[in-house]
Amino acid sequence: MKKEALYLKIAKVIEEQIDSETLKLGDKLPSIRSIQKIYNVSINTAKQAFLELESKSLIEARPKSGYFVSKTSRRKFSLPTVSRLKSSGDEKHPEDLISKVFNTLENKDIRQFSLGVPDKSLLPIAKLNKGIIAVVQKLNDGGTSYEPVQGSINLRRTVAKWSLVLEGKLTEDDIVTTSGTMNALYNCLIAVTQRGDTIAVETPVYFGILQMARSMGLNVIEIPNNPLTGIDLEALKKVLPKLKACCFISNFSNPLGCLMPDEHKKELVRMLTEYNIPLIEDDLYGNLFFGATRPKPCKAFDEAGIVMWCGSVSKTLAPGYRVGWVAPGKFKDKIIRQKLLQTISTPSLYQEVIADFLEHGRYDHHLRMIRTKLYMSCLKFQGAIEDYFPHNTKISQPQGGFMLWLELDKKIDTAKLFDIAIKQKISFAPGRMFSLHNQYNNCMRLNYGQEWNEDIDFDLKRLGNIVKSAM
Repeated sequence: MKKEALYLKIAKVIEEQIDSETLKLGDKLPSIRSIQKIYNVSINTAKQAFLELESKSLIEARPKSGYFVSKTSRRKFSLPTVSRLKSSGDEKHPEDLISKVFNTLENKDIRQFSLGVPDKSLLPIAKLNKGIIAVVQKLNDGGTSYEPVQGSINLRRTVAKWSLVLEGKLTEDDIVTTSGTMNALYNCLIAVTQRGDTIAVETPVYFGILQMARSMGLNVIEIPNNPLTGIDLEALKKVLPKLKACCFISNFSNPLGCLMPDEHKKELVRMLTEYNIPLIEDDLYGNLFFGATRPKPCKAFDEAGIVMWCGSVSKTLAPGYRVGWVAPGKFKDKIIRQKLLQTISTPSLYQEVIADFLEHGRYDHHLRMIRTKLYMSCLKFQGAIEDYFPHNTKISQPQGGFMLWLELDKKIDTAKLFDIAIKQKISFAPGRMFSLHNQYNNCMRLNYGQEWNEDIDFDLKRLGNIVKSAM
């Protein structure tokens, strides 16, 4: 029996025990070594079986304690529906909704479930402030001079060293710093496309990517996203000959929170390499994983240099610092020339602060803390939604990040629901924002990137009542 089939067989046995409640919520599973001995398999096969169960959120790892049956294994609501393949035409651009949602951000009295950033209570602001003072004192020019176009050597070296998930494939020379991930994505699109070209994105997709593509005159094909495993590779295959580039979030997509399995990532890179189609990979959420290990990006499987790996600390550490980077593979020279034309260089001060934070272990400690809090908040949000929302609500099962995607009754229009909710000081992101087409009208995105408290529970209950009243 093949190794792949064997680990799936082991995972299926454990899954059936969870379904039958032989293994109940909170029960501890046998250790990986015990599974190895029971089934007479290798450690790697046993680990793969557990990773398969983790990818379905059936089990969870607890530091120094082992693996336990996860709360989400007993979820009451179904997963959201997988959409159909969408290409240009029949478009209904969501600028009206985007403007409406963003116009509420200044009002501090509004409960912001719509924001795509972690709450400041989850960020190490005091430590970063100390870092700024230390860096200013250390820099000869106080951070006032131009730096090399490619970016801070300290930051590039630290990102390369820190990215162990790429198994040493990156050096500081492979990386170009940017003003956040959106700037990295923009530069990548400029490097590999021209007006009138067609690109593929997942759907639902972060609306900023759609707005950027439209502003550049690009045609967009929206590839269906499975709520657990990400991009539908079969759907993508059908449109490959039309594509100039792909732009995907492989780890914990926004808004679904899905995670592409490694085998899918390998196949995606293989397919695109065969057609010589660049993959712009947004790995913004990759460090916010709920499993035992940080998932690999597609870049880890890239041998031809077609993957342009983009990242930043905007979702984990300091959104306003606008510190990001890209490892652009064979397109590096183009990216550097574009950066020189656009900005000459990026501000050095915040890059040095982030480099120092990453270098001395504080980032690892912070990530452990924020992942724990986000996971607990995710479980609390899911539980409240199951308690307060209509029983036919469908809800995503994020495996990382901090977004929840809700699919409501088909009779509900969340754009109209937003107007009702905002009068009660509650904001969310209506589903139509996440597509160029007239779809997801009965969906919404909620941000659970905040510490759980009774006020949040109360506001989710109020939002649930608003939804029920609209039915």
